[in-house]
Amino acid sequence: MSGGLYTQLLDLACGAFLLAAVIVLWMRELAAIVRVFALQGVALAAIAVLLGAHEQRWDLVAVGLGIGALRAGVLPYLMRRALTALAADRAHSEEARETQPLINVAASLLTAALLTLLAYAVARPLTELHPTPATRALPVGLAVVLIGFFVLVTRRRALAQVVGFLLLDNGITATAFLATSGVPLIVELGVSFDVLLAVLVLQILTTRVRETFGTTDIDDLRELHD
Repeated sequence: MSGGLYTQLLDLACGAFLLAAVIVLWMRELAAIVRVFALQGVALAAIAVLLGAHEQRWDLVAVGLGIGALRAGVLPYLMRRALTALAADRAHSEEARETQPLINVAASLLTAALLTLLAYAVARPLTELHPTPATRALPVGLAVVLIGFFVLVTRRRALAQVVGFLLLDNGITATAFLATSGVPLIVELGVSFDVLLAVLVLQILTTRVRETFGTTDIDDLRELHD
C-alpha cells in the first residue's frame, strides 16, 4: 500500500469515526443510534486494519477484525435485543426514544464542535513530536472520548447512556491505536471482554429497572428515590 493511499484511507476512516459520534448527538431514535454505533465500530476496525497493513503487522490486522466483530456486531446485537424488548411492550414504547435530553440537539452539536476543537488544541503538542499520518489523526480519538462522555452525562434514557459509555470506550481504543500504532493482542482481548461483560450487566440492569419502575428515565427514577 502506497503512503498516499494509506493516508487517504486512514483520514477517511477517522472522519467516519468522528462523524458517527456527532450523528449520535443529532439522533433521537435509539434504534438509529445503535445502527450508527455499529457503523462507528466498522470505522474503528478499519483504523486498526489500515495501521496493521501499513506496518505489516498481521497481529494488529487480526485485532482490527476482532474489534469489528465485537463492536459492529455483538454489542449492537445486544442493544437491539434490549430495544426489541422495549418495543414489544406498548405501555413503555416511549422508552425506545430519547425524547428530552438534558441539552437540546442544536446545543449538543455546538458542544461537539467545541470539544473537537479542544481535542485538536490538546493533541497539537503530541502530534508535533512525531508527525505521522496516525499521530495527526490522534485528535479524532480524543474528540470521540469527550463526545462520548458528553453523551453519557446529558442523555436521560439508560440505553442512550450505555451508548455514551461505548462511544467513550471506542474513543479510548482509537487513541491508543493512533498514538502507539496498536496495542498487544492480549491487552485488546482483555479490554474487549471487559466491555462485553459491562454491556451485558447494563442490559440486565436496564431491563430490571424498567420492569420494576416502568421507566429508564434517570430523572424519573431520581424523583422516585426522593
